[in-house]
Amino acid sequence: MRLAAGRVMPWLAGKVVVVTGGSSGIGRAAAREFARRGARVVVAARRANELAETVRLCEGLGGQALAVPTDVTKAEDVARLFERSLALEGRIDVWVNNAGTTLFGALDLEHFEEHRAVLETNLFGAMRCAAWVMPLFKRQGHGVLVNVGSILSKIGQPYVPSYTISKFGLRGLSEALRTDIADMPDVHVCTLLPYAISTPHFDTAANHTGLGPHPVPPVQTPEDVARALVDLAASPRRERHVPRIAYLGLLLHELFPRPVERTLLHVLTNFHVGPDRMPDRTGTLERAGNAPAAIQGKRAARLTSLHLFTWILSHFVEIMTRPAPLAGR
Repeated sequence: MRLAAGRVMPWLAGKVVVVTGGSSGIGRAAAREFARRGARVVVAARRANELAETVRLCEGLGGQALAVPTDVTKAEDVARLFERSLALEGRIDVWVNNAGTTLFGALDLEHFEEHRAVLETNLFGAMRCAAWVMPLFKRQGHGVLVNVGSILSKIGQPYVPSYTISKFGLRGLSEALRTDIADMPDVHVCTLLPYAISTPHFDTAANHTGLGPHPVPPVQTPEDVARALVDLAASPRRERHVPRIAYLGLLLHELFPRPVERTLLHVLTNFHVGPDRMPDRTGTLERAGNAPAAIQGKRAARLTSLHLFTWILSHFVEIMTRPAPLAGR
């Protein structure tokens, strides 16, 4: 349900909500949506100036927001984020683990430490946050943790191996935590599983492929995913796929794993990376970067959903029967 600016959803009004990765993309969009529904939002990310802009956007919708510059890979930063959030009302109602980074490139020894850095943010950062907030939720007897995973929490992807590993791990984190609070009906751990999203992720990620990445249809807007995230926090359930139809692709993978994986490999090779070039770079792995943050990214998909479906139909038999070499691999 979409609401006019300033209208409050009763079940979120006055709730204290923490959103990591709140300076851009899904995080900024989610912070705005929480604020629009009446929550008191704490946004965390590395870039103080961009967090301040997120706060201004939330306040422009009539909401209350607080910026706490945070690097989730640093224990002292997460401790400060937790303490400042708790100090607002003496409780935390919703915590969203959204901070994340990406490395496009093969899993190789040359860039192994960079792959480790992806896991430090995406997985260990989320674990560190959960280690702070879950004991609080148990003491309070209520609370919602939302881990922002990915469709890649359930299926592989060759061009972002460490990202995929981190998202599988994040789903595992959710499963482990759910078992721990199985006797507490008002404490929830939810996993959001979005498909491709048009965020700055494709513009700012580390990249060692030499090629520019593009989302593969169907591409969603960060605002659509943010609405699904906030709905999930307001009405918790174990998992939510965005869009829901993505679950059908996962079902096909369960039934026909090898054909789906071969098709996916060819689709990604043809449409996910290139043909435009991109210089080798570490992106936002080592530092947050100076580019202005935004909700929407600039790198569009190279084809529509209809064209992709048509391409798969026309190439499926060839992919399954002819082991042709793949360009760029």
